[in-house]
Amino acid sequence: MAKVKHSVATRKRKKRTLKQAKGFWGDRSKQYQQARRALMHALVYAYRDRRNKKREIRRLWVVRINAACRQAGITYSAFISGLKKNKITLDRKVLAELAVRDSKAFGKLLELIKK
Repeated sequence: MAKVKHSVATRKRKKRTLKQAKGFWGDRSKQYQQARRALMHALVYAYRDRRNKKREIRRLWVVRINAACRQAGITYSAFISGLKKNKITLDRKVLAELAVRDSKAFGKLLELIKK
């Protein structure tokens, strides 16, 4: 029975890891062991931050809506509450876009709420 050799699979795995680690600093992009450790670390951060990104973006929308509301003399919570009472179902992403880009439309929403 012949001995099984893994050189092809090993080389393929190492090449894939080093390719993913391209752009890493120093030996982290050149040596397999260093690249493997750095890549594992990087993938953990990437996984975590894909979730954190969603939180950060939502926070930004809230800040923008709040700023536009404060200029009109109303609080953010009162604005959101008013939207719900008037059955206006616009999400925060759209509201933030209106606040930044189309102040007239946002002003009309504020008028509806102040009534």
